[in-house]
Order: sequence, then structure tokens, then C-alpha cells
Amino acid sequence: MEIPVYLFTGFLEAGKTRFLQEALSDKSFFDKGGERTLVLLCEEGEEELDPAEFVSPDVFVEKIENERWLNPDKLEALRRKHNANRVMIEYNGMWLGNALFEALPDDWYVFQEMMQADATTIEVYNANMRNLVVDKLSTCDLVVFNRCEDDTDTMALHKLVRAISRRTNIIYEKSDGTASYDTIEDPLPFDVNAPVIDVEDRDYALLYRDLAENMDQYQGKTVRFLGQVSLGAQLPKGGFIIGRPIMTCCIQDTTFSGLFSENDAELVSNGDWVRVTAKLDVKKCRVYGGRKGPVLKTVALEPAAAPEDPVATFY
Repeated sequence: MEIPVYLFTGFLEAGKTRFLQEALSDKSFFDKGGERTLVLLCEEGEEELDPAEFVSPDVFVEKIENERWLNPDKLEALRRKHNANRVMIEYNGMWLGNALFEALPDDWYVFQEMMQADATTIEVYNANMRNLVVDKLSTCDLVVFNRCEDDTDTMALHKLVRAISRRTNIIYEKSDGTASYDTIEDPLPFDVNAPVIDVEDRDYALLYRDLAENMDQYQGKTVRFLGQVSLGAQLPKGGFIIGRPIMTCCIQDTTFSGLFSENDAELVSNGDWVRVTAKLDVKKCRVYGGRKGPVLKTVALEPAAAPEDPVATFY
């Protein structure tokens, strides 16, 4: 039996508990009947859940007080204890998401991930703990910026999110409870419908992320960009990787992120900088672990100088 997980993330006092309380007090959240809900609390704030307000008596609350308790056996034991068929998790803002994702039992899956953020403090967190902000925003489906007022700079909040994820939906919620969806248009800095998608050197990270999030729209397209060659004996014969180091949040979080080209490896050397023009074929490939991914068929390779800053960013 697959167990859906509703994941609530955000920093202390961002409103996670209130959001969780509202969900558990909403009849529509129990509209199918027979829902037995396990709530896992990984953080204690000033607010506490009020069981008297729960719509259903079949809600069971357990605390995860230590990150070391995050492991498949313990989580599954808690679910079996209450015979729950779905799980809600209020996650600790200081814990990285991977710790949880790796701890989920095999038949648990994140059905929806929502982040709560205090609009008055999130930029302070972003300035001082950016790795944690990136961690939360990079995987969430929805971020709710609460404590927004008429003078709140929603454009700054929008840019904060879009520097990390283009797919995350954004809601701005005022202190009076009224809310509005983000409607700011966010076009890509290159034309995906052009005969050749020309990507400026500074925009490689945006191309790489959009390929990951909207892969199918690139099927059959031709793209041109500057990248560095990576060769390896483990690659399919004749192929090479071309890409750039991408920094997500800080220099310690920089990873070479490349695309596989299935031809012309004999024309390049490891570490070369080249401007490649290639046609994209979205298909399964062992370089991507057997999953579907963008495979390049090179049309042209031009030697090029390394950019002033070889590390690409989302800014």
C-alpha cells in the first residue's frame, strides 16, 4: 500500500503549525472517509496543535525530537502503530530535506510539499542561511509568504523563489487572512521557440534547470551554448559530457552539471571549452541512470575561451 505524505516545511514561527491545524480542521480534507492520519512533528514552536479542533478522531500525533530518529524502520513502525493510511509531517527548518527523503520507507511518497515563510524574515534567512532556504524552495510545490502587507515588496519575494525554482507556486497572504496568487510573468532569457535556442554564457544555469523541469518542450529543438568538456571511460563510446559548474547557494554547493552528447568525442579533449550547437533528443540514457534525459546530437563544435567566471549561477 502506498502512503501519501503531506510535507510542511519552513523556519521556526513561519506558520507551519497554523497551516497544519487548518488542514486537520477542514472537513474537505477528510471527505473520502476512512482516512487515518499520522502527524509527525519535528519541531516545537510557540503554537501547538489543538486536537479538539480536529474534524476526525482518527488523527494521531507523534514527535520526532531528534534527526537521528529519521529512518525507514522507525517511521514505518509509527505508521503501523496507528494503522495510518496517510502521513503529515511538520519538518524542522534546520534539517536538510535529503535527510527526510532518504529516511522515507519505500512505499511512502511525497504527495505534496508546502513551505510556509514569514515575509518579514525570509530575506534575513536567505542572507544568512541560504543553503537552508535553497533546500526548502528547490523541492516545494507551493510557498506561502504570510504576514504580507500592502507595502511588502512581492517582487523581491518572487525573485527569491525564481532564482531557485521556476515551478514552485507562490501565494502572498496578508495578516487579515486574505491571500493572492503570484501573477508576475517570468519569461526565460532565451527563446525556446527559435530555430536555434541561443543561450548567453550567464544563462547556462537557467537552461539546465528548465531542461530538468520542462524537458519535453525541448524535444527536437536545436540549442547553442558555451560549456566545458568532460570525458570519461564510463561514458558510452564516442560520447562526452558538456556543461558548467553550477553554484546553487554557496561555493561549497557547486556541482558540475552537464548534458550528454552522443557523438564527436574524438574532436575534443577533457577540459576544453567549446561552443556547441546540438539537436536535443529527450530519451532514456544510461548516463542519466537509465532515466529519460536530454541527449545532444552535435551539429557544430567551436573552440572557445573560458568565460571570465566559469561557475554558472541562477542570478
